[in-house]
Amino acid sequence: MNILVATSEVVPFSKTGGLADVCGTLPRELARLGHQVAVVAPAYRQSIECGQSNKSLHVDLDITIGQKQVRGGILRSQLPESDVPVYLIEQDDYYDRPQLYRDGNDDYKDNCERFIFFCRSVLELVRLLELDVDVLHCNDWQTGLIPAYLKTEYADTPGFDSMASVMTIHNMAYQGQFWHWDMLLTGLDWKYFNWNQMEFFGKLNLLKTGLVFSDAINTVSPRYALEIQSAPMGCGLEGVLAHRSNLVRGILNGADYSVWDPAIDSHIALNYTSDNWYAGKQACKQDLGQATGLPVSPEIPLVGVVGRLVEQKGVDLIGEVLKKRLTDSHVQWVILGRGDQKYQDMFLRLAAAYPEKLSVRLEFSDLLAHQIEAAADLFLMPSKYEPCGLNQIYSLKYGTVPLVRETGGLADTIVDTNEKTLAAGTANGFSFQSYQVEKLDQALERALQTYARKEDWSRVVLTGMKQDWSWTRSAKEYVWLYQESSARVQQTVHSESLT
Repeated sequence: MNILVATSEVVPFSKTGGLADVCGTLPRELARLGHQVAVVAPAYRQSIECGQSNKSLHVDLDITIGQKQVRGGILRSQLPESDVPVYLIEQDDYYDRPQLYRDGNDDYKDNCERFIFFCRSVLELVRLLELDVDVLHCNDWQTGLIPAYLKTEYADTPGFDSMASVMTIHNMAYQGQFWHWDMLLTGLDWKYFNWNQMEFFGKLNLLKTGLVFSDAINTVSPRYALEIQSAPMGCGLEGVLAHRSNLVRGILNGADYSVWDPAIDSHIALNYTSDNWYAGKQACKQDLGQATGLPVSPEIPLVGVVGRLVEQKGVDLIGEVLKKRLTDSHVQWVILGRGDQKYQDMFLRLAAAYPEKLSVRLEFSDLLAHQIEAAADLFLMPSKYEPCGLNQIYSLKYGTVPLVRETGGLADTIVDTNEKTLAAGTANGFSFQSYQVEKLDQALERALQTYARKEDWSRVVLTGMKQDWSWTRSAKEYVWLYQESSARVQQTVHSESLT
């Protein structure tokens, strides 16, 4: 198949979160399966300075935005270690900025206009470069107008009329909502600004637009696909998704084992596999101790936390459990990430009070993230909601037992350890259901008790390390989704040609 992936960020050109990882890895896997794949993204300042070479195609994009014409260009690069082309939409007034979406803590005021330009440019790129596209894979609200343009302005254009659009939701909480007058900038008829299509409580909603006009909808785990079809996880769009439930799928994100594998990880002190995981972990634990100042010991369990320090990630629960556990238990903790100031201040105060039990690094460090995964015994992810989650998947590979709340992709990947699952050989972590401090603490206590039983702990570790959560399996599911969507569109085109 011929697939074009449209995204607002893609590793290694641009990144703020997991969306970039998905769009940097999935296309390579699709290409390995024999499909023709390309990626298109904005040419941010970050994209130009990322170290990847690119060249101008010397093609002008003249895009109508409301009452004005905006000119852009197209750069061509490729994903590393692949032949997958990456097209970067160049428009310095929109994209040559310090950050991708915001200035400090505030979103750019013209974000709607910036991504209207991007969506229109994607379709013009297909036309001008005469790309053969069967499926246009759109990702999150920044690409939500593409399915709408396909179904309206390009509906009768040869080649575009048979093109299927797939809309992937990476996080339902981010919807791209703007004031209603921005509808004028889209160039679409005002008739589409209604509660069934583009309007949402008086605002223009770009994610809703993509969900309504696309030929298929998916999100990044089967559990999350179900959760978002009802409140509160649907964030107000549960009715739209429930109405189109026959087209909604959940495909779990995969792990890039060329990057996240302790057997080949260049960031860690000693490479290890399931055959020598214990020795590997002890060496990595000592190395992390030197980096963080923690006086680590083989007998003291080390708990790792890596990610954004925001409420969604359950850091309020972690803080309360820490206050209790730091005073009366022999457990060490390392926390890496940045986020809300109140949580950062809380963790720093606790680290200052208990320097031999807690190390806190308020930064995003790829090196430290790898070192923590390799050294920790337990990895905490008590998320309030989690569309997929990747760290629990990385943790499994590193023999770092995940402790998660049973939601979204966490529920799809982690099997709670109990007598029954241990006997069946399926236990690979610990989980709890209710979003409560006591429930997290109880799950942590169960994990620590299991840690003390070395044979049981080893079984849990090895079960996780031997599981395959690679992108290869996920890519095959995406191919089925593409084929199904394309066949449905082709059938519609054929039926209409007969009438």
